[in-house]
Amino acid sequence: MATIVEALNLRKVYMLGKVPVEALRGVNLKVEEGEFLSVLGPSGSGKSTLLNLIGALDKPTEGKIFIEGVDVSTLNDGQLADLRRRIGFVFQFFNLIPRFTARQNVELPMAIAGLGKEERRRRAEELLKVVGLAERMNHKPAELSGGEQQRVAIARALANNPRFLLMDEPTGNIDSKNAMEIIQLVERLNQEKGITIIMVTHDQRLASEANRTVHMLDGLIVNETANKP
Repeated sequence: MATIVEALNLRKVYMLGKVPVEALRGVNLKVEEGEFLSVLGPSGSGKSTLLNLIGALDKPTEGKIFIEGVDVSTLNDGQLADLRRRIGFVFQFFNLIPRFTARQNVELPMAIAGLGKEERRRRAEELLKVVGLAERMNHKPAELSGGEQQRVAIARALANNPRFLLMDEPTGNIDSKNAMEIIQLVERLNQEKGITIIMVTHDQRLASEANRTVHMLDGLIVNETANKP
């Protein structure tokens, strides 16, 4: 199985005023194509920093990230923008546009990518069916529950056929019942569609639904657990 993401000796140092804060202290990680990986750790352990570096939203202080064998540090701004379009991002806060319907929110990244109107509509409707919102596609975010809004956000993240999904606390802003439904949806996307998923969470119960969990503490991966075959 091909390696889709590889991180080598990642360090990330932020300046808090004049004080350096080491968010990552030498992280090594490989993620295989088709894997569902959870990154588990308490607040401040460096897991969101790691996700931002993998998603090319930030640059490491030291170390390298390879996406499908390509060293991200060698890419120019245009190539980085193309790379980000091949990654689906799902965050704790849904970041939906309030005046847009669910379908229009899902169509947005396809419009930015230059896809035609009819194809955008067809694909958005198909994705909303996949996430169980066929009957809600013409509702605006304010008319949807938190769990439904996160489903829209997941459909939007899948709009441009990403190579993998990065999920940062995707259940952090919804109740426990909806949280489990979202994780079951993510698991189904992984198993049935073969989508590679890297999910950050502080919830042990949710993390255990992934195939593998890496445990982070104080900017390091301290161990890993195989949850499922």
